[in-house]
Amino acid sequence: MLYVLHEFTKNAMAPYVNFSTFGSMLFGSPFSPYSYIPNAKQVAAGFELIHRMGKDYVKPTWDIDKVLINEQEAYVTETVAVEKPFCRLVHFQRSASKNPEGDPIVLIVAPLSGHHATLLRDTVRTMLSSFDVYVTDWIDARMVPMYKGDFGLDDYVRYVQEFIRFLGPNTHIMSVCQPTVPVMAAVSLMAKNKEPIQVKSMTMMGGPLDTRYSPTSVNGLAFKKPYAWFETQLIHRVPSRYPGAGRKVYPGFMQHAGFVAMNPDKHMQSHYEYYQNLMRGNEMGAESHRKFYDEYNAVLDLPAEFYLDTIRVVFQEHLLPRHLWEIDGQLVDPADITRPHLLTVEGELDDITGIGQTRVAQEMCENIPSSNKKHHKAIGVGHYGIFSGRRWRSGVFPIVEEFIYNADKEVN
Repeated sequence: MLYVLHEFTKNAMAPYVNFSTFGSMLFGSPFSPYSYIPNAKQVAAGFELIHRMGKDYVKPTWDIDKVLINEQEAYVTETVAVEKPFCRLVHFQRSASKNPEGDPIVLIVAPLSGHHATLLRDTVRTMLSSFDVYVTDWIDARMVPMYKGDFGLDDYVRYVQEFIRFLGPNTHIMSVCQPTVPVMAAVSLMAKNKEPIQVKSMTMMGGPLDTRYSPTSVNGLAFKKPYAWFETQLIHRVPSRYPGAGRKVYPGFMQHAGFVAMNPDKHMQSHYEYYQNLMRGNEMGAESHRKFYDEYNAVLDLPAEFYLDTIRVVFQEHLLPRHLWEIDGQLVDPADITRPHLLTVEGELDDITGIGQTRVAQEMCENIPSSNKKHHKAIGVGHYGIFSGRRWRSGVFPIVEEFIYNADKEVN
């Protein structure tokens, strides 16, 4: 019912949002006589702010057309390599490679945790300078018809395994935040079954492998509330206007409210600065705000089964570190992993995935030789900084790049 009410409110507000667009142009366009009346800039800025706070935010595009490889410009083409009901495996084909014999293949497993995979745009763009990159592009659950079935955490693991088999034995895998857990499970089970195709290396960044280490406010909510609370309070059915009508989901608008509630003062200040930049004619500052919130405000619905599985398996019962997680009758045991190299990355200031929650992989994968394991703690870096922004590009990526190339040479 809450989802229906949200849709009703959004539709009711649509005329006002549309009018705010007209008002912003009326008082802000240099071709309009109203833009020259007193306080026109303030009025236009107010309308623009109302418009952005009320508009729909659609899934952003990747916008990666070119990258620099060996200081030369290479063209990038986005193609879908594998299409599944809940995910597309996207390949970023480049017109050139760093090495004449070809670059290592890297499968980047993006989070399925509210935002679209495009949140990793900077990660992908940077990795393309050295690697042949594939990314899991998760599909909004409200767009998946019910006849295509459910999608739980175990299904996520199976998807990762299928993508690894598709890409072949020369694949390196990188997990960012949430997927670190299912990636560990996928690689563990493939090692347990001695499959001929296994990854050459695992790069695990800011992932909640064991949330008993340095619990954050995100971990605390999942631990304090009973499982039934999440099931009854956060799960709703998709309204009839969407292809996934009737499907149970954790709605994106509720997730977004949770994101904002974590730092409300920061977001209020950001919007105030945006208003000030509009009034001052600081288009560069205003555009920076738009780009960030075009991404931040674009959210997707999570399949209810996946979300509830994650709450139970990862945050409440800690099944992976306790060696109690079974998938298809097989126990997930990272100790079965022996072949791949392992790199774990954590941010010193990460307030989403606490210190130690990812590093614990070094202990879990006890049968990987210590010479093939490496840990990096990014000093002065928060959660997003380990995979996006200046500090990712200048501090973290060079370590990831060197690690993957070393693993690519050593693992047969």
